Amino acid sequence: MARKLAAKRTVPVRAAKRTAPVRALDLLETRVPGLDEILGGGLPALSFNLIAGGPGAGKTTLAMQILFANATPKRPGVFFTLLGETSLKMLRYQQRFEFFEVRRVGADVHFVNLSEEALAGDLDAVLARIVEEVDRLHPGVVVVDSFRSLVHSRVTDKPSGVDYFVQRLALHLTTWDVTSFLIGEYEEQELRNPVFTVADGITWLNQAVDRNSVVRKIQVVKSRGMAAMPGLHTMRITSAGVQVFPRIPNPRDDARPARGPRVSTGIAGLDEMMGGGIAVGDSLVLAGPAGSGKTTFAVQFIAAGLRAGEAGVIAVFEEHPEVYLERAKTYGVDFRAAIKKDKLRIIYLRPLDLSVDETLSEIRAAVEAIGASRVVIDSITGFEVALAPTFREDFRESLYRLIGALTGLGVTIYSTVELVASREMFPLTGYQISFLTDEIINQRFVEIEGELRRVLAVVKMRGSNHSREFRLYELTNTGVLLRESLRDYDAISTGTPTRQLRLRPPAHSGLTEDEVLVLETIIRSGTQLHAGLVARTGLPPAAIDAILERLIQLDYISRTGSHYQGTTRPPSP
Repeated sequence: MARKLAAKRTVPVRAAKRTAPVRALDLLETRVPGLDEILGGGLPALSFNLIAGGPGAGKTTLAMQILFANATPKRPGVFFTLLGETSLKMLRYQQRFEFFEVRRVGADVHFVNLSEEALAGDLDAVLARIVEEVDRLHPGVVVVDSFRSLVHSRVTDKPSGVDYFVQRLALHLTTWDVTSFLIGEYEEQELRNPVFTVADGITWLNQAVDRNSVVRKIQVVKSRGMAAMPGLHTMRITSAGVQVFPRIPNPRDDARPARGPRVSTGIAGLDEMMGGGIAVGDSLVLAGPAGSGKTTFAVQFIAAGLRAGEAGVIAVFEEHPEVYLERAKTYGVDFRAAIKKDKLRIIYLRPLDLSVDETLSEIRAAVEAIGASRVVIDSITGFEVALAPTFREDFRESLYRLIGALTGLGVTIYSTVELVASREMFPLTGYQISFLTDEIINQRFVEIEGELRRVLAVVKMRGSNHSREFRLYELTNTGVLLRESLRDYDAISTGTPTRQLRLRPPAHSGLTEDEVLVLETIIRSGTQLHAGLVARTGLPPAAIDAILERLIQLDYISRTGSHYQGTTRPPSP
């Protein structure tokens, strides 16, 4: 047979010498999500491949999905079954997958049952039947499932005869003008079997069991002429079929943007503490104990982006999206309109056998679908709990890959993490992951004059100056309201600060805290509208009116039209 399979993709093969011509290797796309990526682009056309693994690992489903994806009327696919299961039984279950199209069976996808020949113990007849069907159908893809069952059956008392049969079958498959797959159950200690030497590609499937969790994994053990992605990759079987989640996603062509523009946190005063906001493409971690308002901060970060015309993605692990949306409304933010316009996606990820690769795939797909530039992970603590135990052991590595891949997309990441309150220190993140982030903001509770108060500090700003003061803040019905600095207190990080008398004149003598807040907001921004002051301070409009009148009377500010700005003259005595 001198038929030639039309290549769907090509990749260059590196020559032994620079002067030698570079030839193109024809590739067959498996069209299994994520599989071509870890294979290095696809399967070499006309290659002989082995799909190995234990029972229930997904070998048959994977091969069937590849078969349906590549079978055509001119070059059909043929699926041979031996002793593993009859064609009828296999079809009964496989047709439940979305990739299985019943109308194509008998047209461009053919199933041939060889169990009678195999049970008779006549391996020569089995091989002759395979040769006969290949000559008759002229297929482009051939699958044999499962020759390994012959070894464990009673069809022959000579295991060496089975090995000889497999070698003869492999020889035929490598010389035919087809891309072929052999499915077999092997243990890792059997890698020296001759069939592994003959195979052009070996894909290994397994199930990792850890306590009550089961995670499917896939590994490309061998791939001739291809730069396959090393390591174990997560695999999941759903109603759509097999989906592979590569450990290291392919980087996008556009590199991470240089540090320059800043985006707002959405909280008045916090951007100034951070030296102008969060640098585009940075990763920020907001760490604090339960009840410190981490979600409120995250909600305002996304809301600020939506007001600026930026799309966002929120990945939640602890609350159902509806509960999350209702909580956001209590802070005066309604995300439902943005969701309807597809400017916001809320991803709910909470299965207890989750992998970091699946999480990254979900978030990345949402980011690319709506062109999001802001991502919230709420929270890292919930993310760790949702991971399968086998992934929790390498949680720092998992988080490193997740953050690295997302910042590589150019998005700005805002993550929350829960801390256990401590009187002995002011912890950073609690996960020893400070090196992974560009910015860190810490929250905690402190006791001041017998009252529990919330306080925050900007701990880290990579490549940027920032405020080092502790600021009180409150959670209001309009969000976060930053209050005064705790300059007059020592030992704040212990949770029980002590007040010290400072011999320095007050910044704004005779003003109340609310008046100082409004004045500093106007001074920092240069000019403000009445509505802007209400939004940035969280004070009622009536209170703002009274404060503005008093500040004008004291000559702290002036009014031009509807704008208010600080005066350049000293205030009247």
